[in-house]
Amino acid sequence: MTISRRRFLGRFLAAGAAVPLFAPSLALAQAKEFRLGLITPNGHSWNKAALKLGEDLKAATSGRLTMTVFHSGQLGNEPAMMQQLQSGALDMGFIQAAELGSRVPHIAAINAPYIVRSTPSVAKFVRHPAAVKLFDVLPQETGTIGLGWGITGMRAIFSAKDLTGLADIKGMKLRINPTPVYRDFYSSLGAAPTPIPTPQVFDAMSNGQVDGLEADLEFSWNQRFDKVAKVILQMNALFMPMAAVVSGRVWQSLPAADKELIAKTVKSTLDAQIDELAGNEPKLIENFRNAPIPIRQVATADTEAVIAEFDKIWLPKAPVLAELRKVGATL
Repeated sequence: MTISRRRFLGRFLAAGAAVPLFAPSLALAQAKEFRLGLITPNGHSWNKAALKLGEDLKAATSGRLTMTVFHSGQLGNEPAMMQQLQSGALDMGFIQAAELGSRVPHIAAINAPYIVRSTPSVAKFVRHPAAVKLFDVLPQETGTIGLGWGITGMRAIFSAKDLTGLADIKGMKLRINPTPVYRDFYSSLGAAPTPIPTPQVFDAMSNGQVDGLEADLEFSWNQRFDKVAKVILQMNALFMPMAAVVSGRVWQSLPAADKELIAKTVKSTLDAQIDELAGNEPKLIENFRNAPIPIRQVATADTEAVIAEFDKIWLPKAPVLAELRKVGATL
């Protein structure tokens, strides 16, 4: 039986993960400058977290470990950055679950609708062992090591036409993130998912090319999509986490003590990002209310049939979804 180079590397990395954290290493004193890539623009909460991670690593090692952050897709889009991570050309990345899930259905399960229904629940969910355990497949499937989740808030629809509930989404030309999970969810609601590059969305809504877009509140406030929308429908269905991942090739080259320090620092940084974003959401909602623009909620009773329809498609692809739903129901 032959196995791919990627899977061979994945098995090697998975085996290496069992090495004790404090194994002695002659390379402990080596200096290193890490390169971290992400697609969000400067000023986004993920970018702030990346910069803070670099500052904390530098402080903890008296300048021995440093980091340069490449924001706004300076190193390419996420597929390009994943290739760089796999080859070791890029050390670390903040990669959306959408990109990882397009490669690994097991990871895509975290994007399923109605696992949780509020941003405070998202904040708890991504730190639950069941969510963290999703990373176990990454070494073998992608040649990367997952160190933790960061978040955006629950996503909403900004619509150029009036919406009162799920039934009104039918027939909408809706700009969504092109992840398979989102596509299947919105297609089941009768929407026509329409791919448009993010910088063009504002104009596309203004000229009627699309009827609306689906996005998180933080990004939407920064882009002022309320200026081209008549209503915000809070779906309370989806969120888009990002994974802090390290190149498996780079990870294998690091001393055990450095791995432990990096993992600890990433966790601390992402915990702060999660708490800050969840804490800021009420203010964001108030900003939109003062815009002013109507904000409506999807009725919980309208979601059960949608969940059942979605799970018919995705439970066979990602059986872990059943466990994630059980966890989410407790939060």
